[in-house]
Amino acid sequence: MIRQLGIIGYPLTHSISPVFQQAAFDYEGIDAKYSLWEIPPNKLSECLDWVRSQDVLGFNVTIPYKESIIPLLDDIDESAQQIGAVNTVLAKNDRLVGFNTDAEGFRRSLTEEAMFQIRGSFPIILGAGGSARAVATTLVKEGAARVIIANRSRERSESLAYNLRVQFDSEVHGVDLSYATLRHYLKGSHAPNIVVNCTAVGMAHGPDPDGSLLPEDLVPSTALIYDLVYNPQETPLLRGARNAGARVMGGLSMLIYQGAAGFFMWTGTHPKIEIMRSAAYRALE
Repeated sequence: MIRQLGIIGYPLTHSISPVFQQAAFDYEGIDAKYSLWEIPPNKLSECLDWVRSQDVLGFNVTIPYKESIIPLLDDIDESAQQIGAVNTVLAKNDRLVGFNTDAEGFRRSLTEEAMFQIRGSFPIILGAGGSARAVATTLVKEGAARVIIANRSRERSESLAYNLRVQFDSEVHGVDLSYATLRHYLKGSHAPNIVVNCTAVGMAHGPDPDGSLLPEDLVPSTALIYDLVYNPQETPLLRGARNAGARVMGGLSMLIYQGAAGFFMWTGTHPKIEIMRSAAYRALE
């Protein structure tokens, strides 16, 4: 019998998760089907009822449900609870258990591919949603010297910063996304050596595909500019940062690494990263 898996989000036009996950299942000879489950906000609970009634191994969770899905699950692991966001769910023994593999995906992409030294760094995070929670928690736990979280809603950025300060006794500040505020932190003393976009701005088929939250004249040329958006591979943010002379990195590696962690969680098999990566590149061509 074919086991079912999928990704829950809204919208999902941009997602290539079914492509690289299915490639890994096929390569490993596992009889499974990974699909897009595009669920409008008022249908999330109903969707989980359906999942419980089917032969489902598990599923991924993306925008906008990484936080709102938590109370609908039977349990979440300690890391996901610490982060406050879930992106991977394991269905086992009639229970849905939430995990966060975004944090591990981000850490591996940053340290293994960008060769970035997190300890002692000065990151600025753009956004305060589910992905930002995973990124900020990873940076704090790995020893970043100071973390600035900038968000359109300062209330959300300050709330996330407060939670991280309480949990880890670290220097984390929540600020707004105004030009004046960004200029203060991007061009002042202790300028960042990494800026991470954790929003959907610049995402193909998203609400603002041509946008960037980082004005080109404020790009710190000595920093790594990391955009979690992977489709397109060169977002407006990365294009502007490259023009300003900065080193850039897109979100595809993080996507692959978090997906591989989920694959292992569902199957007990470590997938071949290169099989996943090759399929992902083909999907983005």
